[in-house]
Amino acid sequence: MSMQLVISALGADRPGIVDALSNKVYQHQLNIEDSRMTVLGGEFAIVLLTRGSENNIKDFITQKPQLEKSLAMQLLMATTQTTDDSSPDTIPYQVEVSALDHPGIVRNLASFFSNRQINIVNLDTDKYAAPHTGTPMFALHMTIGIPADMAIARLRDEFTEFCDQLNLDAELKSL
Repeated sequence: MSMQLVISALGADRPGIVDALSNKVYQHQLNIEDSRMTVLGGEFAIVLLTRGSENNIKDFITQKPQLEKSLAMQLLMATTQTTDDSSPDTIPYQVEVSALDHPGIVRNLASFFSNRQINIVNLDTDKYAAPHTGTPMFALHMTIGIPADMAIARLRDEFTEFCDQLNLDAELKSL
């Protein structure tokens, strides 16, 4: 019987870290189905969705202390079930935001959507220097699932007003 395992790993960034982790996953006959990886500061962070037999997944989980030591990474693991991302109950939308960098942008946006029962499916942020001035800027890219029975025009108006109050340049658009 096939199962899924989510593996989250964190460790000091170094060449070969993806090779080492993916090799351990492969040695346990697990298949990487989806992944997100990035370097934050000097740390490498990765989240993997793997699939394998129940026995191979249990064996991988059991060997967590040895894997952490050999990889020099902290691991967090959880079995999971496949969800249907194309749920008929939600409509996927994309959110793009840019603004002068300051604390609270992600929290404010997360609260806006959470208060309306809108699920955040994916979230990426980045900090960069504005051209010419070097001013610290913030960019956010988000995918959300809007309930199918929600009035999109009203949501768009509320979102625009909310972002205007916070001085965020934002766009809400269908995928």
